[in-house]
Parts: sequence; C-alpha cells; structure tokens
Amino acid sequence: MRILFLGDVVGRAGRAAIVNQLSDLRQAWKLDFVVVNAENATSGAGLNAAHAKAILEAGADCITLGDHAFDQKEMMTFIESEPRIIRPLNFAKSAPGRGARIFSDTRGRKILVAQVLGQVFMKRPFDDPFSAVDQVLRSHPLGGSVQASLIDVHCEATSEKMGMGHFCDGRASVVVGTHTHVPTGDAMILPAGTAYQSDAGMCGDYNSVIGMEKTEPMRRFITGMSKGRFTPAEGPATLSGLVVETDDSTGKAQVVKMIRHGGLLEASAP
Repeated sequence: MRILFLGDVVGRAGRAAIVNQLSDLRQAWKLDFVVVNAENATSGAGLNAAHAKAILEAGADCITLGDHAFDQKEMMTFIESEPRIIRPLNFAKSAPGRGARIFSDTRGRKILVAQVLGQVFMKRPFDDPFSAVDQVLRSHPLGGSVQASLIDVHCEATSEKMGMGHFCDGRASVVVGTHTHVPTGDAMILPAGTAYQSDAGMCGDYNSVIGMEKTEPMRRFITGMSKGRFTPAEGPATLSGLVVETDDSTGKAQVVKMIRHGGLLEASAP
C-alpha cells in the first residue's frame, strides 16, 4: 500500500495547495491512501465544515485534527456526521467523534488511522497517550484485521514522539509527528518495520513564523507585547509530509520518503 501523510494545513495558503494539487499528486505518485492533518486549516485555528469538505473532495481519504480540534465550534457536530475526520484518542472523554477508525484504500485493503496528543510541554494535561495507542493497536494487529496502520502523534517534544515511535515499532506501519509545523530530517524505518518521522512539517507558507504572518509573532518575541491576532501567511505554500510503502502481508514499511512539494522547500517527487 502506498500512503501519503501531509502535515498540518495552515490557513488559506495550505488549503489552496491541497485543493489545487492533491488530485494530480494522487495520480502522479500512484497513491492508495491519503491522510491530511488539518487542525489549523481554518484561519490558523481549527477546521470548519466547509474547509473539511474541500480537503476531502480534493482527494484526502482521512483528516486528522489535534489540540485545536474543536476551536471551530461547528466541528463539535460536524465530526459526528463525517466519519473521515479523526480527533485525538486521548482528548476529553466527552468529546464527540472518534480517535481511531478503519478505512479501506482504493483496492479494498484495510488501514487503521489513529491520532493521539502528547503530554510534554502541552498546555492541557491530556490522558496517557501510550496506553490509548496500545489499546487500539492490540485490537487491530497488522496482518490481522488491518493491512496497514498509521498513528499521528500530535505533540511538542521530539523525545515524546520518538518514544511513541519505538513503542509502536513493529505494531504500526507508520508513526508520524505533527504540531510543531517544522519538518524534521529523520524519516526512517525503525528496526521492527515501522516508518517514522518526528514531524511532517506543515502545508503552508514557510515565509512565516510556523505558518503565521511574521509581524505579530516577531513583535511579541522582541517586545513581549501583543498588538493583534496571529493571521496565517498567504504566500505560496509547500506541501510537507511523507510517503510510505508497506507490505500487504505484514503491514510493515518497506520505503519511507519525506515530501516537500512546491513553495520554498521544493524537493524531488517520490
């Protein structure tokens, strides 16, 4: 199975890159399944229903969220009617939606997609991510009920993401980090066969401060004072993420490659 994961979509620039390019990339890169983290797609904070529909119509098979999952209040109800959107497993127990779901790829093969929030340096004390992921992976073993599985680890600390990668090694096809919006150069296949990258980066304008127009963040860093709200940068966006090829019989990764398409971080296609 050939899986594309795209990191945090930020604002209008990130959405436009997805809408304008993803359909063509699915064909050119011969993709079987596409997962997009879109928790910052609406004004840089959350995801609304209209923007979720646009990303799905563009060719995403599944959308993951994050700590900003419900910043756009309509997502509280929309997620209940749209099973292709996944919120974190260890969000509030009363949160709507689901943190894991099994999907089918273009050939009917089963893939588990789950997301979990980290605890280190995060603003809220979320529940233990390791026990949440462990329960899901035990219920859906590779080579059993699913042919592949992907875990989106949404957190600040690279050490916590790496810990999750090794915790899932051999039990998940892919463990990929999101949230910091900065792509890391450590895409690899771990010893037991799990593809791993600490952070996929963002789908947005990199002539920015993690996707936000530079003036206000820089003012706050330099003066310690705020004057306005953060607004997403709107220059040409780079699609950032990774492509993973898995073995259908074992679910383990055979190839992993970082993606930088368009914008400031252009790299070769997979």
